[in-house]
Amino acid sequence: MPGTVTFTKGHGTGNDFVIIADPDGALALTDDQVAALCDRRFGIGADGLLRVVRSRAIGEGAASAAAGVEWFMDYRNADGSKAEMCGNGIRVFAHYLAESNLATIGPEGIAIGTRAGVKTVARTANGFEADLGAWIIDEDAPTVRARGLSVARPGLGIDVGNPHVVVALPGRDELDALELSYQPVLDPAPVAGANVEFVVPADPLVQDGVGVIRMRVFERGVGETLSCGTGVGAAALAVRHWAGTAAPDAWRVDVPGGTLGVRVLAVAGQLHALLSGPAVLVYSGEVALA
Repeated sequence: MPGTVTFTKGHGTGNDFVIIADPDGALALTDDQVAALCDRRFGIGADGLLRVVRSRAIGEGAASAAAGVEWFMDYRNADGSKAEMCGNGIRVFAHYLAESNLATIGPEGIAIGTRAGVKTVARTANGFEADLGAWIIDEDAPTVRARGLSVARPGLGIDVGNPHVVVALPGRDELDALELSYQPVLDPAPVAGANVEFVVPADPLVQDGVGVIRMRVFERGVGETLSCGTGVGAAALAVRHWAGTAAPDAWRVDVPGGTLGVRVLAVAGQLHALLSGPAVLVYSGEVALA
């Protein structure tokens, strides 16, 4: 393994990533090495790491390779643990592929392998849009206790390729008062953990045909982040579920790092959630591996 690696720093609405190109799967990054690279004081600093690897070069990419998908997003949380999907990360990943001339994003977008299956990312006027696929709602989700909430609140489970629990709050004051440097406690605790989103609907909820909500998130394996793409999708889908049959299919979600869009669209006869927003590459360099 080389002593140094080339990296690029990128982000989507402040949800930031260390990107390492490893097309042939030569790097076997340990959890500790990933955590060191993502450390904000002693490393580069990031919410997670995106390893750019060919699907055929990673065991978890076998199904993607069989489907003819060249690239696989090996996403790792800031603590080094593996994650199924990352909505902001996959848009940044696609942007990196295009800017590095590793792939061309055509009119139909580009297919990218993930641990949650193959996802398609397309260019948009303000960045990129990722098809998160279908989702699963779990009405029997845990209750959630968090520093700043006087009592435990009920959550709604939403799986968009990775697990989320969404909690509705009545107003922005309560949202702002949350102390998310402490991990929310889920009861019962999901075996694989979950990302936790706290949402406040706008008043009125629907503006010019678009649902509007504000969100903060505690990411599994990371902590509070400025944004979470799959969490944004989960939050919009949860509020859409609560709002009932008259709810819109287009949503604007404001997070501390900016604004993302979610739309619900029928794809091959099944409803999918699509996440749109910016993807930025900030700088590149070399770093020694711990």
